[in-house]
Amino acid sequence: GLSYLLAAGLLAGLLQIVFGVLRLGVLMRFVSQSVRTGFVNALAILIFAAQMPHLIGEGWQTYAVFAAGLAIIYGVPRLTTVVPSPLIAIALLTVAASLLQLPVKTVADLGLLPSSLPSFAWPTVPLSWETLRIIAGPAIAIAMVGLLESLMTATVVDDLTETPSHKNRECAGLGIANMAASLFGGIAGCGMIGQTVSNVKYGGRGRLSTLFAGAFLLVLMVALKPWVSQVPVAVLVAIMVMVSVDTFNWSSLKAVVAHPRMSSTVMLATVAVTVASHNLALGVLVGVLLSGVFFTFKVARLMQVRAEPDAATGRLTYHVTGQVFFASADAFIEAFDLGAQDETSVCIDVSQAHFWDVTAVAALDKVVGRYRANTIPVVVVGMNQATATIVERLAVHDKDRPELSKH
Repeated sequence: GLSYLLAAGLLAGLLQIVFGVLRLGVLMRFVSQSVRTGFVNALAILIFAAQMPHLIGEGWQTYAVFAAGLAIIYGVPRLTTVVPSPLIAIALLTVAASLLQLPVKTVADLGLLPSSLPSFAWPTVPLSWETLRIIAGPAIAIAMVGLLESLMTATVVDDLTETPSHKNRECAGLGIANMAASLFGGIAGCGMIGQTVSNVKYGGRGRLSTLFAGAFLLVLMVALKPWVSQVPVAVLVAIMVMVSVDTFNWSSLKAVVAHPRMSSTVMLATVAVTVASHNLALGVLVGVLLSGVFFTFKVARLMQVRAEPDAATGRLTYHVTGQVFFASADAFIEAFDLGAQDETSVCIDVSQAHFWDVTAVAALDKVVGRYRANTIPVVVVGMNQATATIVERLAVHDKDRPELSKH
């Protein structure tokens, strides 16, 4: 019910404030550029697709208003930029549609507009553990999706304005706004990338631009309701089509061919999942996971083991380079001839390698243990301090043998 939804929004806002206070906005660093591009492109496609139901099946008058709106939006900036062209389109075409009595849908046909200012009201739910159990899951989902989309929007604005934003402050600010909205009968939300892009495009760079947009919208919906209700929907569709066109990263189409295939795959997967599910959070999640998998695969492939035999001494030296971790551990083991019987001794030189985790140490254990099982002396040399520390703590092959060298 609505009361529990408002309570969930209230809790979600509190979680977002905690997220900001704990400075967890740093997690945005794990979102790659490919995922960000996919997010923006998917959103542009969703915005465009959402406008089509307002056009399909309508009369020619609707299409005429739509075309006129696009003409004004893209034509007026060539003459003047003093007044945003979408505002001119709304004013002119609303007057024209009213005077000509065109049979087109207006804002009033979409639903009832508010007749009064919102009033403070605490959600009418019992303050109990049962209520918390009911709203906890939805509240966490609302908080995470809102944070993700808002921080992605902030990142897009960073790129547009070439200025940094304070991600943790964005988190806390979003939480405060959602708590306030829930206490005044509003549903929790997040940063609106479509309106944000338009805001930046038409010069709204200051902090007050966002506040003014919200305040003016409130005035429009309440005080100017009779006028707003007469605005043709087709004009708003034209504006949103412009927003979707401006939001889409057109240069990314060329980049699909020029960029590495893994990066392009991440971007396309983010777009595909988002558009198919209509869930921006799910698309970004898939993109982040793919980025991590591809990066892991790429780093794992850089690990190499080169064998260098010494005929004079019979010693076989293996030179290991790269990163040894869970994804490259098997390749590390397979690079050694563990069935050899004729070597006098084996030296494993890891001066150009780094061992990261317990899987890497276990792989080293297995190699050393196999050689020892074949009565072949083996020594490990060249470990850096970090590698030596993790090997000392986790390895078992040197617990009873003094052959491990940390030089």
